Amino acid sequence: MGTLNRLVLAALLVCPPLAALAEDDAVTPEPDVTIRQEGDKTVQEYRVNGFLYAIKVTPKHGKPYFLVRADGDSNFIRSDNPDMLIPQWEIFSW
Repeated sequence: MGTLNRLVLAALLVCPPLAALAEDDAVTPEPDVTIRQEGDKTVQEYRVNGFLYAIKVTPKHGKPYFLVRADGDSNFIRSDNPDMLIPQWEIFSW
């Protein structure tokens, strides 16, 4: 019975540090935003885990607009043209 108690105590001492390590590797829900100036416009890049998924362009004169990823590559289209957004998911592959 003493061996069982020692094993339970050892398991309890090891589990909390493992849980803390698992929390550090969790995906952050907040996007990383990079803001930079390009000529007369401000460009904001939105990334999650290093994956660029949207770009907001704010011209000095005019209305801001978003560029969203059109496919798996680096092709972006304006999001204010909803008829241009075509889902291109790969369901089967041989």
